[in-house]
Amino acid sequence: MDKLVVNGGRELRGRVKISGAKNAVLPIMASSLLVEGITVIKNVPNLRDTRTFIDLLSILGAKCNFENSTLTIDATNITSIEAPYDLVKTMRASFYVMGPLLGRFGETKVSLPGGCAWGPRPVDYHLKGFESLGAKIDLNQGYILAHSDNLKGGSISFEIASVGATANILMAAVLANGKTSISNAAIEPHIVQLCDVLVEMGADIGGIGTNELIINGVEKLSPVEITVIPDMIEAGTFLMAGAMLGEIELENVDPSHLSIVLEKLEAVGCDISATTSSISIKRSGILNPVDITTDVHPGFPTDLQAQWIALMSVANGKSVVTESIYLDRFSHIPELVRLGANISLEKNVATIRGQKKLIGAQVMSTDIRASASLVIAALIAEGRSDISRVYHIDRGYENIEEKFRMLGADIHREKE
Repeated sequence: MDKLVVNGGRELRGRVKISGAKNAVLPIMASSLLVEGITVIKNVPNLRDTRTFIDLLSILGAKCNFENSTLTIDATNITSIEAPYDLVKTMRASFYVMGPLLGRFGETKVSLPGGCAWGPRPVDYHLKGFESLGAKIDLNQGYILAHSDNLKGGSISFEIASVGATANILMAAVLANGKTSISNAAIEPHIVQLCDVLVEMGADIGGIGTNELIINGVEKLSPVEITVIPDMIEAGTFLMAGAMLGEIELENVDPSHLSIVLEKLEAVGCDISATTSSISIKRSGILNPVDITTDVHPGFPTDLQAQWIALMSVANGKSVVTESIYLDRFSHIPELVRLGANISLEKNVATIRGQKKLIGAQVMSTDIRASASLVIAALIAEGRSDISRVYHIDRGYENIEEKFRMLGADIHREKE
């Protein structure tokens, strides 16, 4: 098992190219199942999760080739409609295949994601949506079986906007008979791109970029060639490292995806400038404490909450971070405390009292974004930090240590 070794305290300077968005590429990969022929996806990040999804598509019978950030998927001859537990348990996004398989073939068998039970769980929004389209849903030995001889348009309204359910139901509805409406749909950039990709395939979708989507089903879709949008979460992670440690420029990034993050970083005291495809950030004197509350897009992303707490751990005063999306998403706090951060937690509210410095320590990754927060905290800490279980970070960040080394960081990978 690998670990990252960081000798902190070095300034960061230079340019870094942001990879394609993990959260965008996975549903786009799933959408290839809707069509016969070859789908070409460019700017694909080489991540553990993308490779796992390629394995899943291959199990279903698709022919995949991944080389030099370009992925080709030929889903002409799908031989299986089952997403097995062994893969779904390692990556919840495997659930994305349910919508396109149901839409194209009228049936699918997908393992419940690990830790989920029948009832009011995250997958419930997906299943109720499929039922609204006329699918029959059964649970058998940990698998969800969905079947419909003829999907029909329906009216779906989410109590809480769900990225995953919006994507999954979209991919089923584009081939259903009649009109489907999705109210309180997610509007994250990767959902917008999925809609754009489906339209290029021949789907009829109205209201793209809004909370109200209207889908008029079509009989058939065609394969396309597309380029994945930049990863706003990777970009935000590097911006926060730059805010603490120096002056960096991000290339291949869309500043419009990060409006609230840039606003908060300016409030912290950073100098920021942007073009249509780049962002430069420079630390400017003392870091001001700034409160944030996570929210669905265009609010502050929950996937940058852990990194923000790391940044605030060395701010000049007290800040408060409120998590409104995943109320228990704070596994990084005990590890940041090991580095010397002063953080108290009450329910879904973290209070951070900024310290003059952090000190290197042995810490452990617990999930993708928690891992990123530990990396940027270790980069500012005095001395050596060992970050174990970095397979988490490999799920969502492409060559993170190489990118930080190019900026001047002392970071490398070792076997534990």
